[in-house]
Formats: sequence, structure tokens, C-alpha cells
Amino acid sequence: IKIVPAPDFPTAGLIYGVSGVRDGYLTGRGRVVMRARTHIEDLEKGGKQAIIVDELPYQVNKKTLLEKIAELVNDKKIEGIAHLQDESDKSGMRVVIELKRGEVPEVVLNNLFKQTQLQDTFGMNMVALVDGRPQLLNLKQMLECFLSHRREVVTRRTVFELRKARERGHILEGLAVALSNVDEVIALIKAAPTPADAKRELMARAWKSPLVQEMLVRAAAEASRPEGLAPEFGLSSRGYFLSDVQAQAILELRLQRLTGLEQDKIVAEYKEVMEQIADLLDILARPDRITEIIGNELTAVKTQFGDKRRSEIVLQTADINLEDLIAREDMVVTLSHTGYFKRQRLDDYRTQRRGGRGKKAADIKEDDFVDQLFIANTHDYVLCFS
Repeated sequence: IKIVPAPDFPTAGLIYGVSGVRDGYLTGRGRVVMRARTHIEDLEKGGKQAIIVDELPYQVNKKTLLEKIAELVNDKKIEGIAHLQDESDKSGMRVVIELKRGEVPEVVLNNLFKQTQLQDTFGMNMVALVDGRPQLLNLKQMLECFLSHRREVVTRRTVFELRKARERGHILEGLAVALSNVDEVIALIKAAPTPADAKRELMARAWKSPLVQEMLVRAAAEASRPEGLAPEFGLSSRGYFLSDVQAQAILELRLQRLTGLEQDKIVAEYKEVMEQIADLLDILARPDRITEIIGNELTAVKTQFGDKRRSEIVLQTADINLEDLIAREDMVVTLSHTGYFKRQRLDDYRTQRRGGRGKKAADIKEDDFVDQLFIANTHDYVLCFS
């Protein structure tokens, strides 16, 4: 979880809090709280301010979002918005939410988070097919399944490459036999009435080839022998017996390749193929080699496609409390002599001379008067006992 703190979404935005993500990573089920990336701008006209939306949560449709905001404004469920404008272009997203004069942007924004998809959740339900059956996996189990799959892929690929390398080595052995007996091979092919007869003659004869013997001794005959090759083919005490595919390769060989220089090329290629076979066999014999290959391939993918994290992680809860929807301002709290509590804005009071009364402080009964008065904030908790 320290390495993968949260998902990264293509539309960027903000991820608020990681508790839901942690639940998903530990149990397989959780939720990601996403918010739009916004900032506040001062407008030139009339001293107004605007909320600018730069990025949206993943899978949130901009058109649908704007329609929802307009609907809430028309229904007076969100106050303080004067105008809504989409100024997005090729350079990026820019949605302008112009506020009425004197509105607190943070309060309006919190209302938008509460009532629109400017804040949204992405459900985590990490179900995958494991051995053909759906299972709920946590992050560790999912990574283990991925690595197991990659090991299987690398193993199968290595087995395939080993088979192809052995097949190529087998062909090169046959060509080396032909080059070691070039005159006899040419005469046999010319004397045969059909290519099929020539192939049968090539396969029926035991060929002597010191070159092939030397090649096989260096490479270890069993390592280069293709799987499924019948035991009568290959090197024996009587000589070298060509297989069907070797005989066919000799028949398809052009005369200009039957030279001493071509022999050197075949020996060099055979050496490379045998080195490849030895490496592939080592991979199959050592699990740590497979792990190393998986790591190297993932590093290559990261180098080619990796980029910086787009979704910023904000380490705090995204739960919006009631206080977030109320503008922070000072208030006057009064307790009358007869036990009535009253809350009024501080601006409703005027500084007056001795004996004067506040602007609205007189809104009490004739036989009552203010007994207690104190200043509190709209975000304060006040306990009142009468």
C-alpha cells in the first residue's frame, strides 16, 4: 500500500482520503472519493469571483454535470451562482462558475461538492477469474496472480523459442552435411528422376560429416535435438541420417550457397543457435531467471509508457460537514431577562452612545431586556441553558 497508495485516473482530479482505498486494497472492496480540481479567480468586472474547474473526476460527463448545476441553480437548491460558462478548448478544460457579489467561494464550492458530481466515488470491486472461477482478491493476491500469469507467459514463450531454435539447429546440421558432401549430393539430386526420389535417396544414405560431428560435440547432441525427432535420424555409429525436413531444406538450397564461405556462415549461425538453446534451457531450469526477465520487461514498459501521477492524493477525509456549507462569520448571541435566546449578525448592531440600543436589539417584549450578550462564530458550538 505504501508503494501503490491509490489508483491513478486518466482524467486526473483529486483523490480525497485513502481510507476507502485502503479497505479496497486489503479486502477487495472499497471506494475512492474523487473531487474535481478547482481554483478561485477574481473577475475584473464588479469585484466578483469565480470558481474555475480544471479537472473532473473519472467517468464524469462534463455536459451532464453542467446541466445538473444549472438545474440546481434554477430550483434554488444552490445559492450564489450568477453565471455558468464552459470555456474548454484544445489546451484543456476550463469551466467558469461565476458567483454573485459577496458570496463566499468555499461555501458555494462545498455545496457543489455535496450535490453534484464535482465530488464522486469510484467503487472498488476487485473480482477476477482465478483458475476459471471468479474470486474477490485483495491487492497482494491480485499482484501474486499477475506475477503467476507472467511466469506462465515467459515459460511458454521460452519453450516455444527453444523448440524453434532446435528446429533451426536441426536444419543447419542437415545443411552442414550437404556442404561436407557437396559433390555427392549434387550428383544424387541430378540422377533422381523426381524431387521425391531425391529426398528418399538423401534420407536413406548414412552420410559422413566430420564437420557435423565437431558441431554436435561442441553443442551437446541431446541439447540441440528437436523434441519428437525419431531415433533413427541424426548422428549414429554408421553416420548421419537426414530427416524429412533436412532433406527438404537441402533440395531447396540454391547452388550458389554450396561454397566454402557458406559453410563458415552455417557454422557461425549454428554456434549462435546453440548458445541461444543453452540460455533458454537455463531460463527453464532457474525460476530466478524468469523473475529477472519479468522485472526487466516491466522496467522496459515503465520506461516506454510511464508518466507522472495524474490524480493528486489529498490525505484528508472528503466528508462534507454541515459547517462546510455555512459561511464563517461572527454573530451576537443574547439572553433576555425572561429567558429568550436570540442570534443576530454582528453587522446588525451599531456602536451607540451610553444608554443606546442596538439596531435590532429592541426586537423584544416591552417588559423584557437583554441580560447576557456575547460574540460567537457561526462555526462555534454553543450550549444554552434558560
